Amino acid sequence: MAVANTTKTSWRLQEIVAHSSNVACLALGKNSGRLLATGGEDCRVNIWAVSKPNCIMSLTGHNNPVECVKFNNSEEQVVAGSQSGSLRVWDLEAAKILRTLMGHKANICSLDFHPFGEYLASGSMDTNIKLWDVRRKGCVFRYKGHTQAVKCLAFSPDGKWLASASDDSTIKLWDLTAGKMITEFTAHTGAINIIQFHPNEYLLASGSSDRCLAFNLDGCCLYSGAVDSLRVYGWEPDRCFDVVPVGWGKVADLAICNHQLIGVSYNLANVSSYVVDLTRVKKSGSVIQGVIQDDQPLTEPSPKGSTLRRNYERPLTTCSTQRVKQSSESERRSPEGEMRSPSSEDEKESSAEIRNPEDYKEIFQPKSAICRLILHLIYFLPSIQVEPTVVATAPCPIPVVTTRAPTNHPPAPHPAPPPVVAMAKAKPQPSVILSSRNEPIGLKVGDFLPPARNNRPSVLGDDEALAQIRKGHDTMCVMLTSRHKNLDTIRAVWGSGDVKTSLDSAVSMKDLSIVVDILNIVNLKPSLWKLDLCTSILPQIEELLQSKYESYMQTGCTSLKLILKRFWPLISDTLTAPPSVGVDITREERHQKCKACYKLLKNLSDLVKNKADQVGRHGSAFKELQLLMAPLDY
Repeated sequence: MAVANTTKTSWRLQEIVAHSSNVACLALGKNSGRLLATGGEDCRVNIWAVSKPNCIMSLTGHNNPVECVKFNNSEEQVVAGSQSGSLRVWDLEAAKILRTLMGHKANICSLDFHPFGEYLASGSMDTNIKLWDVRRKGCVFRYKGHTQAVKCLAFSPDGKWLASASDDSTIKLWDLTAGKMITEFTAHTGAINIIQFHPNEYLLASGSSDRCLAFNLDGCCLYSGAVDSLRVYGWEPDRCFDVVPVGWGKVADLAICNHQLIGVSYNLANVSSYVVDLTRVKKSGSVIQGVIQDDQPLTEPSPKGSTLRRNYERPLTTCSTQRVKQSSESERRSPEGEMRSPSSEDEKESSAEIRNPEDYKEIFQPKSAICRLILHLIYFLPSIQVEPTVVATAPCPIPVVTTRAPTNHPPAPHPAPPPVVAMAKAKPQPSVILSSRNEPIGLKVGDFLPPARNNRPSVLGDDEALAQIRKGHDTMCVMLTSRHKNLDTIRAVWGSGDVKTSLDSAVSMKDLSIVVDILNIVNLKPSLWKLDLCTSILPQIEELLQSKYESYMQTGCTSLKLILKRFWPLISDTLTAPPSVGVDITREERHQKCKACYKLLKNLSDLVKNKADQVGRHGSAFKELQLLMAPLDY
């Protein structure tokens, strides 16, 4: 009898024939975990949707086998490096070649996109690292220092550093602004295959040639993909929390999405994908005995426990520019640093053949809309809550403005009911206003017409019709002008790089619609969430969860889920940890923040329990929150 996936910790998702010849490289999209790029000896790059059997798009242009491939952070571009040392960048949304980069003298071994700017780093068998400006400037800098092939590159989360790992057993950390090496790590005794930055702290993990690494999204643990197994590690002290058997052989890449870890491997022309249910994996607690020594002993635990480290300070939008050291103009124009925009010859030999239009539209069109949403933060207005006027949620950046119709019944020939009865009818709890509605709230043609006389409809002249339509126009203009001013204020603070101050400013404006606007952006970038934000925003989430607007409730639910998933382990561990020895100001501050968050979450738990009794999709959302908040009762 087959066992359902719900009872397994890991399982094989699918196996596909990815190329007409052997697969040479592959890469998962780290942002969504939905996309897979494969490069083959047939000189092609094929784009796949994980869990779907058909190729979405096939990219041509290289004349030599493709040996390295990488998505950018938004997964709208992909770069591939070939055996000849050339690179090609494709725009997946437009389905066309974007750039051809020439300059390396040997095979491309490693690639990485800058997290914010339009920069691309490449490492080669020629031992050089090149930093490219994909937009216009070509190769802007070359980093020299390794003595063998550069096998892995990784930008730091704040975009200020570049780490490189080589077959020469060293890891070098480069300062992009100064254009020089900061430090070198020499702990490895063999070739280094992978390096990964911690998502928040100043930590860097590295793996040997048979390893694949990925930090958990909140940075609580490190996943190590070895041959036919996944291991979960902690540090300070070094320890192994769990070992999960997975039949992926030698795993080539890992990605995390929706509490699942996706692993992919390849053999000849076949690519296999595997799933590990991270909810069934142990990420903390006691150490598994007998697996601490994994071929070689780990370093001795630090007697002082956790050390104090700084966190990365990230730019708040992808519009932020990164200052980097650049080569001279003459060096940039040299044959070693050549970049070419796609010429007519390139376009003839380079193509992006869409093989599955349905999957292409499903995957790339929604993702494009999300990216535009991030870039146009200040112009996205999901809804405005005012009395007596409402701005309805619209899928476009320009909101649809409507006027709320009276809640009274249509005029009747008999006298109106007494005022007391009318007030009693006006006060029932309003139903939830759906965000997916296809028409404005309460807009009736009759509201724009004068009262009928003798049951005969009146005929309006143009001036009378315009006068009726303009009722309330001035009020709406004042309200929108005020909102525009508030958003300008938030944008100014947001540009300074301080998310917490931006949210605090939005809260101080006493306008939930402003808070919703900011949260909708922050929810798209979970890495922007910090513990400081929780204490500011949890009281606002309580109001959002009680709102009659579905879009407000959805935003509140999303924010609360992110807080619970990212910070509850930290809050729980901090509050239950034994007192520290000596004075630790940072620990004390963290303890106070965790205590405040716990109190606010506890207050929210009763509201969530009451809402969970609702029927329909709203009840389902609150039931999920109730499960996430269950540990609060213990």
